[in-house]
Amino acid sequence: MTVITMAPGYRRSRFALALPISLLLVCILTVLHLGIGARTIGPQTVIQALFHFDVKNFDHRIIVSLRLLRLTAALLVGAALGIAGVLLQALIRNPLGEPHILGLNAGAAFAVVVCTALGITSASQSLIAAGGAAALFSLVITLSSAGRGGLTPLKVMLCGVALSAMVSSLTAAILILDEQTLLAMRTWLVGDLAGIRWEMVHHALIPLVVGLVLAISIAPSMNILALGDNMARGLGVNLLRIRLIAMVAIALLCGVAVSIAGPLGFIGLLIPNIIRRLVTDDIRLMLPLAALLGASVLLLADIIARLLLAPQELATGIMTALIGAPVFVFIASRFLK
Repeated sequence: MTVITMAPGYRRSRFALALPISLLLVCILTVLHLGIGARTIGPQTVIQALFHFDVKNFDHRIIVSLRLLRLTAALLVGAALGIAGVLLQALIRNPLGEPHILGLNAGAAFAVVVCTALGITSASQSLIAAGGAAALFSLVITLSSAGRGGLTPLKVMLCGVALSAMVSSLTAAILILDEQTLLAMRTWLVGDLAGIRWEMVHHALIPLVVGLVLAISIAPSMNILALGDNMARGLGVNLLRIRLIAMVAIALLCGVAVSIAGPLGFIGLLIPNIIRRLVTDDIRLMLPLAALLGASVLLLADIIARLLLAPQELATGIMTALIGAPVFVFIASRFLK
């Protein structure tokens, strides 16, 4: 992955402008998201419901009792996928790196489907999903490291796509053979924010916080890692330790996202490339922007999914794929020239 070098002052001035803009975008989309549904509610009423809740007001009750959960899930999942994408692209030094493409989402979904089919119910579904993501990504890295030339960005991409397709086929086979599991999970497997329960969000909070703390703690070392293994080793970075921590953080963040909303794709691809091109390549500054922009993109995709065929709703994952697939083709055409 090509490292874009910017003067520190230039990076920070752009970051100082991008951060409040990103925060404002999240706030605007939050109000719009809460106002959209079978009953349209105006922005002023939405703001009143959030800051001056009146239990006697029917619109207020709709927002707080029904729509606030979907909003919370979108914010958490979008932020988790955005940060996971930043870490993943830095780890494999490839701007095409993305949890959905490299098999992390497929591994997480496979683990959840297997446990569901076996009747294993656990409050820690996010940890099960994280374990599946970590296992498949570890296999991708192991296979990519074998053979002549060792690990390269292109080999990681090809192995990720191949293993993702294989595991997705196994998941489909389980669902075909187990109709009950298929009925329970068919919408979730597309990636959707509908039908979420507060318990799912509560159980995902601890893995999410751990993933965020790990990401923040290794951000300075990830910047050094971008200079190359020899340079990083010379500057005292423990390459194995940093890579293992990064893999754990990525797995936790992807596991949280998949356990809540299913395997949503392309957010982790889109967000880091936008930030890197428009703002900065400093991992420390990219992380908060990735959280805000990831949440914004998922909120926007969910708004479009609910409006496009209203009163019917499309699955949110359909919209993220429609938005992300052309972006992936564009980036790939430039990166693989």
